[in-house]
Amino acid sequence: MPLRRAAAVALLCLLLTGCSGEPPARPAPSALPTPSVPANAPASVSSAPSVPSGSASSEEKAVLVGAGDIATCDGSADSRTAALVSRTPGIVFTLGDNAYGSGSEREFAGCYGPTWGRVKARTRPVIGNHEYLTKGAAGYFDYFGAAAGPRGKGYYSYDAGAWHVVVLNSNCGTVPGGCRTGSAQQRWLRADLAATRARCTVAMMHHPLFTSGATHPPATETRPLVRTLTDAGVELLLTGHNHVYERFAPQDADGRADPERGIRAFVVGTGGGPLYPFGRPAPNSQVRDNRTYGVLRLTLAPAGYRWAFLSAGGRFTDAGTGTCH
Repeated sequence: MPLRRAAAVALLCLLLTGCSGEPPARPAPSALPTPSVPANAPASVSSAPSVPSGSASSEEKAVLVGAGDIATCDGSADSRTAALVSRTPGIVFTLGDNAYGSGSEREFAGCYGPTWGRVKARTRPVIGNHEYLTKGAAGYFDYFGAAAGPRGKGYYSYDAGAWHVVVLNSNCGTVPGGCRTGSAQQRWLRADLAATRARCTVAMMHHPLFTSGATHPPATETRPLVRTLTDAGVELLLTGHNHVYERFAPQDADGRADPERGIRAFVVGTGGGPLYPFGRPAPNSQVRDNRTYGVLRLTLAPAGYRWAFLSAGGRFTDAGTGTCH
């Protein structure tokens, strides 16, 4: 009887576990998708790791996120938009008027530093008109250092994944040579665009040529720069200055609709400064909002792009896709 019982136990052991003396192997965990951040998720500023601007290969997608008209010491909207850029991986851009009211060393340290300054290590800035209320925009160039390009110029370029990024100085009455055709900046821009091997390009500057804002009229003095961009087939133009969000259909430098070769322009002056009213809608304006603070996120692929306006607590959002020329 004991022998039969032992045989039965042995048979049961073989059927269940193979009697190896070890528990069955645990199946390997499957990969989980990375959770997306809702555009209206609650704001909480956190420190973000530094992401070098050249870290993405030409075949990878790059992410750019930012806004203009940002830091004030007497409001809280800049803290809410800072929370959005802090939790969004990628390169952070600014679109000028970064530290109110004069871009001084003290305002960068006391107003910008505690908010958007927390992602300074991965920020590539644009210079605005308020920066020049400090002589030579010294506060801006001192704060951002090499990330702001050659001191005194305010224009430079870099690559982000498969894309080329051009940063311009739209303070045409201040930048040496201005913005006219044949100026130092316009000649540099034309040569820079001719030299890049990238198929897709995004340009940034502070003053908008295309805008429906009632506070600041279109910056027509920048048209030679914008014409240089459109002649080269640049895909996107990001601006600020008017404290609103606005998106335009692709158009040429003279404001004529051009769905095939035109540049798609955004005004993203929603980084923290008081919001402004709209006037009459400009030609080709597709989306407008002046009630919501937030940032624009661009996801740049080798042959196209995706945009999304991330709201800092409001309900408004805007998103879409486009292809490179």
